[in-house]
Amino acid sequence: MKRSLTIFWLLASLLLIPRPAATDDTLRGEPFTDPEVVQEMPAGWPEQPISHDPSVGQVDLVVTLDQHMYQFLLTPIHDYAVKHNLKIIVSEGTCGITAGKLVRKTADIGGYCCPAGLTDRLPGLRFHTLAIVPLQILVHPENPIDHITLRQARDIFQGTIHRWSEIKDSQGRPGPDLAILPVGRLHCKIRPGHWRLLLDNEDLFGPRLQEVGTIPDMISLVAQAPDAIGYEVKMMAERFRDEGKVKALTIDGQAANRANLLAGRYPLYRTLVLTTWEGENIAKPEADRLVEYLLQEGERLAEQYDLVPASALREAGWQFKDTELIGEP
Repeated sequence: MKRSLTIFWLLASLLLIPRPAATDDTLRGEPFTDPEVVQEMPAGWPEQPISHDPSVGQVDLVVTLDQHMYQFLLTPIHDYAVKHNLKIIVSEGTCGITAGKLVRKTADIGGYCCPAGLTDRLPGLRFHTLAIVPLQILVHPENPIDHITLRQARDIFQGTIHRWSEIKDSQGRPGPDLAILPVGRLHCKIRPGHWRLLLDNEDLFGPRLQEVGTIPDMISLVAQAPDAIGYEVKMMAERFRDEGKVKALTIDGQAANRANLLAGRYPLYRTLVLTTWEGENIAKPEADRLVEYLLQEGERLAEQYDLVPASALREAGWQFKDTELIGEP
């Protein structure tokens, strides 16, 4: 009996010992995948040439871009096509659409708003990082809160901080007594980076998360709901400003700008990537030259679209393999 009581009190005491909260490192997903891993494809696939969908007609190049790069690369591609007398078809889509066209080999160039996932690393496919761009934490413009810590942001989206009154503004005053509405667009779950730098997977988000399927829906909901919090990059908030105004919060006192991101002071970002093909009967010099030109355009447009281009990343010690960003400093 005495032994049973001893075991009981030992177990009870262990249960009462405070458990340390999960560290930020355990909640954060990996920013990049291993560039040495290449997907196995069926026999004959690696040698299969690019074959454009008949619906596009006779064209020189087919380019599929995610929504972010489509916004600022469409005009440069058009200008390049005119200058070099090329017929280039450019379509706007998502990372998933891009991946599908590359697997089917119906596109010469693909564009992602995320680093390559393991399933994206196809035989003969090369990745070229154009830039990274800060991913802002967004709230309703009338929300008096203007800064949070990274820990608070994670707690909010996990559901362990429930009300804005648990957060204090820059004057030390509590926020409004409103239940927080976290808004998430959990796109590209199979790819590293983006929202997974906040919380690694969808299972870490709390039960009150309201998922949206599109960027306009994200901007619209945060702009209309005083209790909401979401995330998106500045260029897309501006592109869809007709959906409403939103306000970006600082994280740990650091604004979501290029300088803070480059220096490693700001933790959340998207990675913008272009692809080309290599290999006999597959590689196209016209595609290689166009991507080289677009990487230069990323440098030129960096300030306008809040981009940290590849050259700046290299100088700051970010890790590259050839033209692909594969690691943080």
